[in-house]
Amino acid sequence: MDSTTATAELGWTAHPPSGWEEVSGYDESMNTIRTYQVCNVFEASQNNWLRTKYIKRKGAKRIHVEMKFSVRDCSSIPNVPGSCKETFNLYYYESNTDSATKITPYWMENPWIKVDTIAADESFSQVDLGGRVMKINTEVRSFGPVSKNGFYLAFQDYGGCMSLIAVRVFYRMCPLVIKNGAIFQKTLSGAESTSLVVARGTCIPNAEEVDVPIKLYCNGDGEWMVPIGRCMCKAGYESVENGTVCQGCPSGSFKPNQGDEPCLSCPINSRTTSEGATNCVCRNKYYRADTDPLDMPCTTTPSAPLGVISSVNETALNLEWSAPHETGGREDVVYNVICKSCNAGRSTCTRCGDNVQFVPRQLGLTEPHVYISDLLAHTQYTFEIQAVNGVSDQSPHPPQFAAVNITTNQAGRKCIFLICVQECDEDV
Repeated sequence: MDSTTATAELGWTAHPPSGWEEVSGYDESMNTIRTYQVCNVFEASQNNWLRTKYIKRKGAKRIHVEMKFSVRDCSSIPNVPGSCKETFNLYYYESNTDSATKITPYWMENPWIKVDTIAADESFSQVDLGGRVMKINTEVRSFGPVSKNGFYLAFQDYGGCMSLIAVRVFYRMCPLVIKNGAIFQKTLSGAESTSLVVARGTCIPNAEEVDVPIKLYCNGDGEWMVPIGRCMCKAGYESVENGTVCQGCPSGSFKPNQGDEPCLSCPINSRTTSEGATNCVCRNKYYRADTDPLDMPCTTTPSAPLGVISSVNETALNLEWSAPHETGGREDVVYNVICKSCNAGRSTCTRCGDNVQFVPRQLGLTEPHVYISDLLAHTQYTFEIQAVNGVSDQSPHPPQFAAVNITTNQAGRKCIFLICVQECDEDV
């Protein structure tokens, strides 16, 4: 309720009728408002009550009342008796219905509940009146807990000369807010000024809980405090607009994990197929190994090794070669050596048997050379030197290789020398 917004008479109830009087007045901006005034200071034992209309509670548990008023300085009134007052009392009465009459609730402290005695910080005198100086006081009081559907306010004058210029009745609430990635709805403050009302939050769209429970506390002044828990944008979404929105990663970018990190541009040789991507898809003929991080460029298979040199020594062979011209964008290139024995015309070749020895090994060579032994004599061989890397097994095509053909020589002979000693008779 705000009495300054009234466009007609307020129509509050005064008891007795000779006490408070409704008149037109002016606020600080000289706007016309409806006010109540009383000034029965020359008669002792005053007990003038003014009751507002029924005010609905609207779920509030604690009510705040702001009063703007002016008070005449008793000492500035000639011949005023000692009963003159510069204060008034504020009361409230709860009710589930608008049931008040001219005589009920009874005009006394019980059933009314006293909130406080209101005193002016400044009072005005006759000199002020002559100069048209209006000293307006503003006081705010609160009361609670309230639980019924509504209530009335009452102002009790017991011998003052004052004007009740404006009355505003309100409650405090914490506004809807997005904090720590969660939405907290409007929350009424508690019944006491020191109350903390807990409010549960829900993650904004496309965010997920990180710490639970997600909550804030609404204090008696309608302010949020003590945030607990948080939500973060899920994979494929980044935080924008000061953390109030989780937006899908634009085309050409991705975000692999939940968190506050922004979306990343797709690595080289990759792309996205839609917004909100958690990874980028490799382009045709490019691949990503199972152990490659998602922010690593997609790579391809290497080209064939270069410059193969062979050196045959009877049934043994030294092979050397150079690295391929293209490594596929990777540093994990290794080599495999495939051995095939062939017929005289090399029209048919078959894989070598397990008797052929490779030093240091046949597969996964990290250095560009190998020593091969235990080959068959006078036999034609073909050796394929493959270059492979971490994505070769992802490709549907066989590895690129360089081939060399050789023919072994006569196998080396093994000689056994026997020395025979004949035992002779001494008489011979």
